[in-house]
Amino acid sequence: MSTAVQPAFTAEFAAIHRDMLLGRIEKELATTKRVIGNIPNDKRDYKPHPVCRSAWELATHLAQSDIWFLNGIASRNFEFTGEPPAPADTVAGLVDWYDREAKQAAARVRNMSAEELLTPVNFFGIMNEPAFFYLQFAQDHLVHHRGQLSAYLRPMGAKVPDIYGGSADEPFQA
Repeated sequence: MSTAVQPAFTAEFAAIHRDMLLGRIEKELATTKRVIGNIPNDKRDYKPHPVCRSAWELATHLAQSDIWFLNGIASRNFEFTGEPPAPADTVAGLVDWYDREAKQAAARVRNMSAEELLTPVNFFGIMNEPAFFYLQFAQDHLVHHRGQLSAYLRPMGAKVPDIYGGSADEPFQA
């Protein structure tokens, strides 16, 4: 068992950390909408390998889990009852749902009080950290799955958008 001293976070630190990471996450959400939106609707079933999720399964997981993480932070409760059904039937519908729900979930996190941000939240018995701590975990999860999905695009015949700089399809614009 670790005997390392755990840091004591101040309300000011929690609020600054939230504002900084939530700002990054909001930028990531906009980029993720572009990646999801580039999936050709008629090629949603594409899989690079039989054991992989299809592009549609990965896109819906990505969109739903981004919202789930933010709402879990705001509610201070990470309940998971299994993968929910897709919130839309088309790529465009998923992008619209994601845009609307992500804005609402981010606003919920932005409106959390310092006390709420500092409240320890159990994450399936694996972690029990202050609510604000999970923003980094949410961003890491988002970037991980978006990277997977962006790697599907070109083999599907779709364009890869500018993510952190230019791509062959969208050169860097200074």
